[in-house]
Amino acid sequence: MRVTPPSDRPDETAAGGASPSWHARLELGFESVDGGRTVLAHRNHVGPLRVQKALYPEGERVCHCVIVHPPGGIAARDRLEIDIRLAANAHALVTTPGATKWYKTPNSASSQSITMSAERGAILEWLPQEAIVFNQANAHASLDVSLATGALFLGWDTLCFGRTAAGESYTQGRYRQRWQIRQDQTLLWNESGMLDGGSALMTAPAGMAGAPVCATFVAAGSQVDGALLDALRAEMEAHPAHERIAATRLPMAIAVRYLGHSTEESRDAFVAIWGILRPHLTGIKAQAPRLWRT
Repeated sequence: MRVTPPSDRPDETAAGGASPSWHARLELGFESVDGGRTVLAHRNHVGPLRVQKALYPEGERVCHCVIVHPPGGIAARDRLEIDIRLAANAHALVTTPGATKWYKTPNSASSQSITMSAERGAILEWLPQEAIVFNQANAHASLDVSLATGALFLGWDTLCFGRTAAGESYTQGRYRQRWQIRQDQTLLWNESGMLDGGSALMTAPAGMAGAPVCATFVAAGSQVDGALLDALRAEMEAHPAHERIAATRLPMAIAVRYLGHSTEESRDAFVAIWGILRPHLTGIKAQAPRLWRT
């Protein structure tokens, strides 16, 4: 692990240095070693992004890692970069200890860019907790996933616009997002968008329809048969949030959407769906990280 040197301290603004910002980067590399054990073979950080240790709650085959961002949120001009690479046959589950917070930044933008790659036979699970977009945030998030033939990605993204628990609505600000998944240069999933606080999209039926929470779960890299889709829809129909979730099958992916008023409800629904997708696609029973229950 790289220890953060003094030069990695927050950059100061030109006007008096009163408002520092973080430029942080985290690199993680996973490998499958003798006996099928996945190890965190490469770990490098600059600034306040890090992984404290590799965890094995499911045995040696699957390596769990928790990405920690000590400042607790993304503020004005912050730039976070995460790069995760899986060698052939490795299996990693990466999550976060709590919600990502995009703070109020009316006069300057902040960003988080995530790049991931998985070689043949690797399984990459990106299962972070939700992101809360504060009112007047100006944020840009991107996720780029590159898969080799035979590699698999399971990941979700949950957004809550406004601090709803505090009665805050998202009436000002801008959130931009881009999410791409490729397999051997073939585009499997491509989504980009921009949502302005207080815009017509916040209430339009084709937008947020007045709901503050939206979430997407994508499993990509493997063909999805009709039986799996039927099983997912049966699980969704039995869930209390069944009116707020839907699934779509693509040639080499399946996507599940949630639109509603509760991040807890969204996560509960997605964990249940993950419990069906994961064993079907990987042969490994889903075992939720303990920190999701804290």
